[in-house]
Amino acid sequence: MAKLSAKVSARITTQLKKYQSILASLQKRDVSEADTVTVINDMLSEICGYDKYLHITSQYAIRGTYVDLAVKVDEEIRFLIEVKAIGIELKDAHVKQAIDYAANEGIEWVVLTNGAQWRVYKVHFGQPIEKILVCELDAIGTSARSPDALECFGNLSREGFSKGSMAEFLLQKQVTNKFTVAAVLQTDFILEVLRREIRRMSSGVKVEVDYLRSLLREEVLKRDLVDGDEAKAALQNIRRLQRAATRKKGPTAKSVDDAPIVAPVEDASASLPRAVVAS
Repeated sequence: MAKLSAKVSARITTQLKKYQSILASLQKRDVSEADTVTVINDMLSEICGYDKYLHITSQYAIRGTYVDLAVKVDEEIRFLIEVKAIGIELKDAHVKQAIDYAANEGIEWVVLTNGAQWRVYKVHFGQPIEKILVCELDAIGTSARSPDALECFGNLSREGFSKGSMAEFLLQKQVTNKFTVAAVLQTDFILEVLRREIRRMSSGVKVEVDYLRSLLREEVLKRDLVDGDEAKAALQNIRRLQRAATRKKGPTAKSVDDAPIVAPVEDASASLPRAVVAS
């Protein structure tokens, strides 16, 4: 997470608490998208610390069409924002157009929000263009003091946003999601530790690593954590991170499974793009 001063953290907490009651009221009234955009503009100013007249552009023009909001600092667009009316349930399809706009302009970050719900996406510049859902926050239901709230708005804030902090934010989310943790549990390194611990506790009972792997996949872990595209992508990403960590450790590393599970942040750029991709 971006390093925030006590002053910035206090601002995020105080202002979010204020806006939670405002958003709840707007939700009951089911206000329009235009009214929601106005509130988002105010939240970016009061919670995230941007100057609404200097840093925030409404109806930002890209190739003859418009994105609801763009946040721009020192002539560089930090992220685009697609806004939906507060009563509309967010769907991945809502952000497709903004993702395409961002890719055309080389912008890496896109936010989809209806005020109550916030989603932060990383744009992957490939063929085809892809998006990675990095975080999702319930701005009304989550405590204003919670780490999740500080993490989301802190990383988007004027003081906290940087390419380095966002890359670290993405990496942290990728290596701690449920699919990645399940993939780590299936690595030879972890299975060997488990095998040895079972043998130690049972005074010598032998069990094979392949048996433990099968047991985890078929009996212990939920099916969606070991099968499907997200599970396969997480496993591939773990292998990629292990290889990067082995290279970092140097020729003295005994094997990939002796290396740390997580690659250092400075190596993240080579490992990030395709970890857990939202289609």
